[in-house]
Amino acid sequence: MTVTWEDLGWERLAEGVGRCRLPGWDCTVGLVVGSGTALVVDAGSSLAEGAGLRAAARTLAGRDVTHLALTHPHFDHVLGASAFAGAEVYGAVGLDVVFTHERAALRLDAVDHGLPAGEAEAATRALVPPAHAVSGEWTLDLGGGRQALLANVGPGHTGHDLAVLVPGSPEVVFCGDLVEESGEPQAGPDALPARWPAALDRLLELGGEDALYVPGHGAVVDAAFVRRQRDALAARFGVS
Repeated sequence: MTVTWEDLGWERLAEGVGRCRLPGWDCTVGLVVGSGTALVVDAGSSLAEGAGLRAAARTLAGRDVTHLALTHPHFDHVLGASAFAGAEVYGAVGLDVVFTHERAALRLDAVDHGLPAGEAEAATRALVPPAHAVSGEWTLDLGGGRQALLANVGPGHTGHDLAVLVPGSPEVVFCGDLVEESGEPQAGPDALPARWPAALDRLLELGGEDALYVPGHGAVVDAAFVRRQRDALAARFGVS
């Protein structure tokens, strides 16, 4: 019996491309299936959640996860990363510094948001800095003619924002929390509001008018939504 994306609670966006919305913090995780490869975008909020995502991705892709891209260093997107042992891990330049020197803050943020202290401690202790730091753009060859473009489009939501563009029909852009649909974009102490609208301009340049834009939280949106959110952020933070 063939298992479909929907059977596992995933939303199929294009051929071999989909995402799921995780419970708890409504964080989005993406999957891009190549020929003999599988790229996961973001890793969930705990080692258990990461392990579950890896198992689901393995079922859908027909092989183990080979690549993991982390869109930004917030607990609900990265604390499952160590469950993907053996995968090539990518993040924006500076993510390694956060993982190495800001683990205590990452753990406290997770606990403050409701993750059990033991799970937060185990996940932060196991974190390994990404092996690949993306400073501009990095094209991954996933085989079978499939590519994914990793683009360091920030700073904005954080100092280390990475987007993932998957060419195709339609093109799909995984935005991380640079774009949020289920609520107003969250600007915490690590946000750079003055640079955020420019990061969204870059997303729009990458994807174009006909792309599907996948927010870090909420429903998939179009270019018009991203543009409206860009303008709202500019007004909110007094940026031209």
